Amino acid sequence: MITIDEARQLYGDDDAAHDFDHVLRVLALAERIGEVEGADMDIVRTAALLHDIAHDESEHHLRGAERARGVLADQPPAFVEAVAHAIEAHRFRAEPRPHTLEAQVVYDADKLDAIGAVGVARAFAHTAHMGNRLLAPLDDVDPQSPASGRGHTAVHEFVFKLSRLRDLLYTKTAREIARGRHEFTVAFFQRLDAEVRGEA
Repeated sequence: MITIDEARQLYGDDDAAHDFDHVLRVLALAERIGEVEGADMDIVRTAALLHDIAHDESEHHLRGAERARGVLADQPPAFVEAVAHAIEAHRFRAEPRPHTLEAQVVYDADKLDAIGAVGVARAFAHTAHMGNRLLAPLDDVDPQSPASGRGHTAVHEFVFKLSRLRDLLYTKTAREIARGRHEFTVAFFQRLDAEVRGEA
């Protein structure tokens, strides 16, 4: 097992959208969801604490799973592999999909932190960290082809990812939590679009 303080030491200074505060929020959500859903909480807590340890690397979900195997080398192999799977399956944009309850809990917790008030704040923080422009009109964004590089704004992230997350969650508990967060996120970006156009 790994403690919060031990996990904190594995993270460097990252952008505000993916700092250790994000890890702690995912942990809290994963604990809430996992307890209700009947997940193995040792696996859930460990995977939540380690899920972004390689966030600054390409294919961070796969690199993070590899790194977690090293961190947990003294633990039972089945436990280590369960944690590693939850880490490698937590990304929205990449395979593999989570096929255990524990991996689904961690995936759902991570996605819930991307919507609602915190999710909106994170989207803009990440946009700023990448040096991108602030926003774009909603109808300038193709939902099937997100912008990349400097063209990718928080509005692009909303259209391509954030607006879809509620329907891509695995657990009933997460879907219930997502309802209000989703409504807030949609309302925020609709209001933002109206203000950009001078209509509000």
